[in-house]
Amino acid sequence: MPDAALPNVAWRPSPNFGPRADGAPVDILILHYTDMKTAEAAIDLLCDPASQVSCHYVVAEDGTITQLVAEADRAWHAGVSSWHGKDDINSRSIGIEIANLGHDHGYPDFPDVQIEAVIALACDICARHGIRPERILAHSDVAPARKRDPGEKFPWSRLAAAGVGHFVEPEPIRGGRFFSAGESGAPIEALQAMLALYGYPIQITGVYDLATEQVVTAFQRHFRPERVDGIADSSTIATLHRLGRALADKGENAVAEGVNR
Repeated sequence: MPDAALPNVAWRPSPNFGPRADGAPVDILILHYTDMKTAEAAIDLLCDPASQVSCHYVVAEDGTITQLVAEADRAWHAGVSSWHGKDDINSRSIGIEIANLGHDHGYPDFPDVQIEAVIALACDICARHGIRPERILAHSDVAPARKRDPGEKFPWSRLAAAGVGHFVEPEPIRGGRFFSAGESGAPIEALQAMLALYGYPIQITGVYDLATEQVVTAFQRHFRPERVDGIADSSTIATLHRLGRALADKGENAVAEGVNR
């Protein structure tokens, strides 16, 4: 039977699941897109034993919700991923797949009815598990070297306005100092430290390497979607500062110090 206390949640069990490791608490919600032609095709894949992938829920374009794996179980949705130094994200998360063609197939906007269903489902899950807003994440946040979903078109600000997720208004894009591939020094180290403190999987090396560019790109997709280029411009850095200050003001994080701009 479906876990969600919502009407009209269908139940189609997938065989692709296992136990959560070491009794890990459910404290992360991961949002994905399906990257397939239809929600039905995605559900078929996620229920195919040969695929070795699954998720807890799929939200179709028309807002229909299908549950595939019980929330008590470990679905196979995040893959190789990390957040705040924890690598087995599948053991501590619930995964929602949102039907969308994805970047390689036109990447259409997410319909309003679909987003309303995602908001209702996320609110229900987070209320029952006590998931904090800053731990409602994109697949690209926890796997920045591999994933782009749900992408820069996903309306994180709309979710936050409904009480789902942590978000601040992005700093406007303007001129000023920026950091990009090949640079090194203390400011790069400070940027990496801020991203790591927020939770991103990044090594603090002081070098703006490919891994840093990938993490900055993931950050932009979620928090500064107007321009996604992997360059840490003043808008990106200021938005990261504001996110950290907002968490520090709530006493939930200390990402309040940072890069000299």
